[in-house]
Amino acid sequence: MCRWAAYRGAPVFIEELVSSPAHSLVAQSHCATMARTTTNADGFGIAWYGDRPDPGRYRDILPAWADCNLMSLARQIRSGLFLAHVRAATHGSTRRDNCHPFVVGNWSFMHNGQIDGFEHLRRRMESELSDDLFRYRTGTTDSELLFLLALQFGLNDKPLEAMAKAAGFVEDLSNDMLGYALLRFTAAFSDGKTLFAVRYATDAKAPTLYAAPVCGGNGHCLVSEPLNDEADTWVEIPDGSTVILNERGMDVALFEPAVNWAARMRKAG
Repeated sequence: MCRWAAYRGAPVFIEELVSSPAHSLVAQSHCATMARTTTNADGFGIAWYGDRPDPGRYRDILPAWADCNLMSLARQIRSGLFLAHVRAATHGSTRRDNCHPFVVGNWSFMHNGQIDGFEHLRRRMESELSDDLFRYRTGTTDSELLFLLALQFGLNDKPLEAMAKAAGFVEDLSNDMLGYALLRFTAAFSDGKTLFAVRYATDAKAPTLYAAPVCGGNGHCLVSEPLNDEADTWVEIPDGSTVILNERGMDVALFEPAVNWAARMRKAG
């Protein structure tokens, strides 16, 4: 399983989540404590928002702990909204195009989890994309494809509804083609203004997600694992939840995949 960290609030240096804490994301890349695999060495990436609507991004296939450029960038870049990810590959080879976060326009997305039987579902999932969106399909992961499906289903207009439709579409397709559905899905995504996160799994075993206030309450971070041992600081986000971080603070609500909606729409059409 991968590990990730995301932040929204008053601008901070990226190193405050990625490399400085005792159990930073870089530390988790070689010593994760809440994942099936302790090592997440199949690449890394960061996406950060600044003065322009689309994010900057840096990705590579090196382990995060081995890239001096990452340490330098994290020390120098200050941002009020950023996403960072270290990868343990489940689907897709170790190459830059498969490293998170994925970016299309002003949207960025990263994911921890998997779609069981993805090799059987991939072609049908890709066929759901318009030509305009399919050209952004540069990698081979299930994560990138989930992101593109959410864009296909209306991420620009109704982000959480679109992500529910993407998850529901995968569940429906899995049940139709495989006879079962196993989706584990803990993801963060942003349009540069609001930071969203979802924790969900069909078997109630979603990858972990924690939240904590930072900067004296002027910001919040979302992480796969707590960045330090201050247990009272960290709140575990329940399975089946969505998180919304904006200028008003943090809200947590129920997340439910929109199952059967695609079939109903086709029947109605």
